[in-house]
Amino acid sequence: MNIKQNPSGLQANGFTLPLSLSINGKQYDLNIEPRVSLLDALREYIGLTGTKKGCNQGACGACTVLVDGERINSCMTLAVQYQGKEITTVEGLAEDGNLSALQQAFIEHDGFQCGYCTPGQLCSATAMIEEFKNGMPSAVSPDVASEEFEFSEKEIKERMSGNLCRCGAYVGIVEAIQEAFSNKETTVAHETFYL
Repeated sequence: MNIKQNPSGLQANGFTLPLSLSINGKQYDLNIEPRVSLLDALREYIGLTGTKKGCNQGACGACTVLVDGERINSCMTLAVQYQGKEITTVEGLAEDGNLSALQQAFIEHDGFQCGYCTPGQLCSATAMIEEFKNGMPSAVSPDVASEEFEFSEKEIKERMSGNLCRCGAYVGIVEAIQEAFSNKETTVAHETFYL
């Protein structure tokens, strides 16, 4: 991979670390300052610009990626923390040229308008569906000791509350998640269309 080692040209007293990250099934070897966030490593060093920088404070969810299947805010973590972990960005959600059921549902239900928050919404919803299937309760689950509860609109809204959409596409986002949950195995062929 042709990777920029330090796009700013600046170094913290000349101190950089070798780092190997596994992202979307590919290995990326970097030499970066230890203070570089995972978000900046993805966007500025590796060139995966699907993950967005919104607030850069962990409040909006635009930077959500998956690490070993769990969703995190990549702006709030250091890249050096994730050596040896599998990182999935929005670019890694489609498989073999096919949109995931969730990506296709976002298109069908207008789960986006400007699209800026969409990569974070998609990564967060992907993990959220798995959390629900694994019996993880939320703050609105009626009985947190139970492993079974309804995949309701209330549950979806609570579980997705860390991802903001300034355009207000929440109705379409919830509908898309409901459809993908009920039909997780559906895929749709595409060529160069990425959400």
